[in-house]
Amino acid sequence: MIDIEGLLAADGPIASSIEGYAPRPSQQLMSQAVAAAMHDSELLVVEAGTGTGKTLAYLLPALLSGSRTIIATGTRALQDQLYHRDLPMLTRSLGRPVATALLKGRSNYLCLLRLDNALREHGALTGSEADVLTDWRDSTRTGDKAEVTAIHENAALWPLVTSTADNCHGQKCPFYDDCHVANARRDAASADLVVVNHHLLLADLAFREGGFVEFLPEADAIIIDEAHQLADIAVEFFGVSVSQRQFLELFDELEVQFTNLGGPKFVDAVIGARTGLRQLRMAIPDEARRYAPDQLPITMHQQLPELRNELAALIEQVEVLSDESEAGESLLDRLLRLTDKLAIASAANDEEGLRWLDVTPRNVRWYMTPLDVSARMRQAIDLTEASWVFTSATIAVGENFEHFTARLGLDEVRCLQFATPFDLAANARAVVPRGLPAAGSQGFIDALLNCVTPLLQANPGGTFILHTSYRALNQSADWFAARPELLDGRPLYVQGEAPRDQLLTQFRRDGNAVLLATGTFWEGVDVRGEALSLVIIDKLPFAAPDDPLLVARAEHLRARGQNPFMAHQLPEAVLALKQGVGRLLRDATDRGVIVLGDRRLYEKGYGRVFLSALAPIPVGDSIDEACTFLRHDMAPQRVAS
Repeated sequence: MIDIEGLLAADGPIASSIEGYAPRPSQQLMSQAVAAAMHDSELLVVEAGTGTGKTLAYLLPALLSGSRTIIATGTRALQDQLYHRDLPMLTRSLGRPVATALLKGRSNYLCLLRLDNALREHGALTGSEADVLTDWRDSTRTGDKAEVTAIHENAALWPLVTSTADNCHGQKCPFYDDCHVANARRDAASADLVVVNHHLLLADLAFREGGFVEFLPEADAIIIDEAHQLADIAVEFFGVSVSQRQFLELFDELEVQFTNLGGPKFVDAVIGARTGLRQLRMAIPDEARRYAPDQLPITMHQQLPELRNELAALIEQVEVLSDESEAGESLLDRLLRLTDKLAIASAANDEEGLRWLDVTPRNVRWYMTPLDVSARMRQAIDLTEASWVFTSATIAVGENFEHFTARLGLDEVRCLQFATPFDLAANARAVVPRGLPAAGSQGFIDALLNCVTPLLQANPGGTFILHTSYRALNQSADWFAARPELLDGRPLYVQGEAPRDQLLTQFRRDGNAVLLATGTFWEGVDVRGEALSLVIIDKLPFAAPDDPLLVARAEHLRARGQNPFMAHQLPEAVLALKQGVGRLLRDATDRGVIVLGDRRLYEKGYGRVFLSALAPIPVGDSIDEACTFLRHDMAPQRVAS
């Protein structure tokens, strides 16, 4: 076995290469447990509180075990951090180079064919965009769009110059020999350690389950970081979805390829399919939300067969023309697959899972979502014949791991829990104000913000105000817009005004800003020091009671003799709250206050479950005492720093 204790000791090789390194007993224990799981090909679940050093704890045995390892992270940002910062640092410390590879989903890589097409198409790219992309095309080795700092990662041009599984031409592409996706997969196939994200890992598992050739290498060990996200992502990959936008993009490509070849019959078929899709969209409500089939008008259900007929007519035309174009076979295959997905996702029965629609201002997506993926996940895990390690800062509810393990089919699995080494009792306070209206009721947001105004003014650093709905977020934005004097010159940022990364960069830079946000800022956000010393959470993060997925899952659990609230809704909300609270203290010297505006914490019996998740942070109800903590108790820390 690996000498974990020696490697992580105060006089070990890791300490000599990391400034300010100090041994952490929980980190050593976790690393030893990961090494043992890899050695014995076992399953291991680890909740490691913030500050445990879980990344180093699993990377060390992964590099020294001699096993081929896949590490799956929750985000592309964490992928880049692991590959470009953590792994090089650790391999230098150990003096043991290991062949590593970074592999992302295909939408992260430049597609040479699509860039060539975009450069030829008038107006597709601006002159400056074309210059940046052509210079990058000629110099990049990886084609990873993260290299292009001059263009934001969410810029509208990226879908024009990256590919999807639907529009990739594969080996028939004239640029295949230089394809960045193919090259990245070849690098991964020969590496000893590959860093991927959850989506890519689960896409690979879904391919294997379907009997297709996988694109990740066979691994001896698979380590899942941010594992609390995995079950929800698995639901997506073992289900079926198709969108209005996918059809429209395909219609555009079909017209480019076949209009001149196909003549009037083809043109009429495309017009018919476009018309059928447009009429279907007109039969769907405009309000952005999730809909169960029985919440939609009868006209939508009547229009679906009409669209299917139009698609069948289009398929007939494309089949005739597919041999006359280089891309014909690929386009026909896409049309058939999208049509099949629509048939599955819009079917009238719920035998395979729940059918539902997600409506946004610019798109409609049809889903067939399995309500329970535990058996399929366990089957996929067993197919790999690898050891699996699942880790996150938020897995257990109290000391109970059952909610997590049951959703992934992990029976008879070893579970370990390491609390944060930070002194939460000394460095943080939690406040649950009394006298507020019921969370979500009319006037609640105004009352909450009036209540916490003294804290906002007493706080020397930055503030997050986290909401559970966009409606509440907009109400907060309106409240501050009417009272600019309360900010006393502090910057105010509102989610949606700019990309998330840009907002966070500005927030960190300012050091005393106020940020209004929703779920997207509840996790995966790291703001250290006084730049974030106050987090205000409006209400307990229960899912909307009319959400079709929640309603269907509740019925599914009830049919199995379980209490849906206790088995699913409560654990999910507790874990979400732990993620939100976790934004506050990211370092041993961080200090701050958390405000929870939901009076159910002291009115309902289940409130104790949420409060216990905050332990050992002291919980009170006095805004004045919290102001004192911010003004005075934090003052020595500010002077010292």
